[in-house]
Amino acid sequence: MKSKTELIINELIEAWPALAECKEDIASAFECIKKSYVNNGKLLVCGNGGSAADSSHIVGELMKGFKLPRKLSDSELSLFEAVGASEVAKGLQGALPAISLVGEMSLMTAFLNDCSPELIYAQQVYGLMKCEDVLVCLSTSGNSVNVYNAALTARAKRGKVISITGQAGGRLSSVSDVIIRLPSAETFRIQEYTLPVYHALCAMLEEEFFGE
Repeated sequence: MKSKTELIINELIEAWPALAECKEDIASAFECIKKSYVNNGKLLVCGNGGSAADSSHIVGELMKGFKLPRKLSDSELSLFEAVGASEVAKGLQGALPAISLVGEMSLMTAFLNDCSPELIYAQQVYGLMKCEDVLVCLSTSGNSVNVYNAALTARAKRGKVISITGQAGGRLSSVSDVIIRLPSAETFRIQEYTLPVYHALCAMLEEEFFGE
C-alpha cells in the first residue's frame, strides 16, 4: 500500500472515530480488490433499497475520475490514434472495471417473474463472474436473501466476496472473504457509515492505480 493510500484510511478514521474498529477489515477489503484489478478482474456490486443506490454510487466512483484526473497513458492514447480517434481519447478517463447489478431492470424483472425474485442477483453473478473478480455485498442486516444468494454463487464461481453490513454481520458473515461490520444496529446509521467507507476504498484504489 502506498503511503498516500494509507493516509486516506487514516483520514477516514480521524473523521469517523467510530470506524476505528473496522480499520483492519477496510484495509483487507482494499487489498482484496486491488489484487483483483492487478489480475485483470472486475468488481460486481449489489444491494437493496438504499444499498442499491450505494451500489451504483460505488461504480460511478470507480469507472471515472473520483479525486484524480486519471489521464490515459501514452500507450493507450496510441491505440486511439491508430483508429483516428485521438479527440475521443482526450475526453476519456482511466477506469477501474465495475458493474452494479441493480441496474439491469429488464433482466431482473424477467427473472423474478419467470423464475425467482430471490435469485435476481445470483443469476447475474453466475453469468458475469470470473475467478479473478470480487463481489461486494451491501446489506445493513447481512441477511438479505437475494444478496446472500449472490454471495453463495460468487463462491461457487471461485470469486471473492466482500460484505459491508451492520455490526451483527448476519448470514453474510459465513460466506464472506472480508466483512466490514459497521458499528451500529440501526439501519439509517449503518447507511451513514457505509458512504464514507466506500468513498475511502474508492479513493484508495484510485490512488494506488492512478496516483503519482
